[in-house]
Amino acid sequence: MTKMFDWLTGNSALTFAHPWLLLLLVAVPLLAYLRGKRGPAAALTFSSTASLRAIGKQSAARAGKILRTLLLASIAVFVIALARPQLGKSLTQIEASGIDIILALDVSGSMLTKDFTIGGQEATRVDAIREVTRKFIEGRPNDRIGIIAFAGRPYVVSPMTLDHEWLLQNLDRVRIGLVEDGTAIGSAVAAAASRLNDKRSKSHVLVLLTDGENNAGKIPPNTAAEAVKALKIHLYAIGAGINGVAPAPIFTPKGPLTDALGNVLYENQQVQFNEAGLREVAKIADGKFFRATDTQSLEQIYNDIDKLEKSTVSVKKYQQYRDLFPLCLMSGCGLLLAQILLSQTIWKKLP
Repeated sequence: MTKMFDWLTGNSALTFAHPWLLLLLVAVPLLAYLRGKRGPAAALTFSSTASLRAIGKQSAARAGKILRTLLLASIAVFVIALARPQLGKSLTQIEASGIDIILALDVSGSMLTKDFTIGGQEATRVDAIREVTRKFIEGRPNDRIGIIAFAGRPYVVSPMTLDHEWLLQNLDRVRIGLVEDGTAIGSAVAAAASRLNDKRSKSHVLVLLTDGENNAGKIPPNTAAEAVKALKIHLYAIGAGINGVAPAPIFTPKGPLTDALGNVLYENQQVQFNEAGLREVAKIADGKFFRATDTQSLEQIYNDIDKLEKSTVSVKKYQQYRDLFPLCLMSGCGLLLAQILLSQTIWKKLP
């Protein structure tokens, strides 16, 4: 599709799908010129037109100009509509100096435990993980990042991408309950590692955010950690949760218990965080372990990742446009309708 006549405004660009149709706009001033040309020679000749000017009103002439302007403007807008104006992001290819990062996020039922605070307010583990993950993505603008969420099994939230705005939109859609409950850490690590297969990148990073209690999946976490080590993937395991009493969801065989409005019901329970198991996974993979009780652990990860070797990768980004054809069509119809109504009512011309 041909793109011409780009006017960049910030991160957006206005383009036309059929720009050659804009040549029809030349007809608009031509029509205006022809409408204003002198007519045929007069049948009667007067020595003075003073008496005739007294009969007419100057407002009528202004009305005629307004009606002609409305008609010509509607024609111009219709021509622009035919050219299919489109508004959207204009970047098609970029080069990024960075590393490949895959984020594996735990969205099991236990992540609903409220043993975190965000901005002084009580928050669940999954809310805290989503918050630090957002900061992590915003802090790595030049890296390709993908997201895998997991509970009883892993699923892809976003493939590896440099479009971090789109990535954050998908992060906001991550919810508990999209797959069967459980915590399949081994399967999640294996699935994430399989995504880090671009040989053009010299450094690959897997960030695992979980409460550390593996109880589902067909692949043991230690086995997955050995595969990560063999593939030379840098593993950073971030544990979320406390050992103690905290508001935890009341579980039933069908999942968390909710009230009539769909809100999860809580009660104070003894909760456990399997820090030893997650530390073992990180150790086997020659990785590092952190606790995500605050953003300090995440800042430490930033510092470690910054020390890794970076490579330049050329990546294509396809343009996404919003078609402005309907808006232009409605605008043209509005101008034409106004011209017709005015010409047939207050500015109606009698023969």
